[in-house]
Amino acid sequence: MEEIELVAADIEAAVRAGAGGVVIGALTPAGEADLAAVARWRSAAGAATLVFHRAIDATPDPLAVLAELGAEGVDRVLTSGGAVRSIDGVDTLARMVATRGDVEIMAGGGIRTEDIPAILATGVQAVHLSARGQAGLDAPAGPGGGTAGHDITDPALVVAAVTATRG
Repeated sequence: MEEIELVAADIEAAVRAGAGGVVIGALTPAGEADLAAVARWRSAAGAATLVFHRAIDATPDPLAVLAELGAEGVDRVLTSGGAVRSIDGVDTLARMVATRGDVEIMAGGGIRTEDIPAILATGVQAVHLSARGQAGLDAPAGPGGGTAGHDITDPALVVAAVTATRG
């Protein structure tokens, strides 16, 4: 319970600081959504958007959990449809969309730009991807050595993803 209250305080602070939404997720030892925690965090978030993250993909019955989350006031669920990559979970994503109620379904998990049309065909309302690229591969990581390069958001991947959403 102490951890739930700590997260609630963090949510309240983030919203006071201007956050328009927060991402949360908690499971019970049995792998079900921790609805008591979700209810507390919904209260802490106030009018801010409440997103339940991919913990839903680790539950035994994500469709049932989706309904429970909707009843607790969750606005959006980030999910891969229970698969490692969202493209492999399109059947579950489509079922989630069909039973979502007022909860927005956002597909996320290993999405590549070429996957976007098939994922959008499930009816999901949004996609989440990293659009990750590498930079600085020709320079050392720093004075202490280490692997050269670092992750960046690749502008070309962002353009390709936006283009893919427009069909």
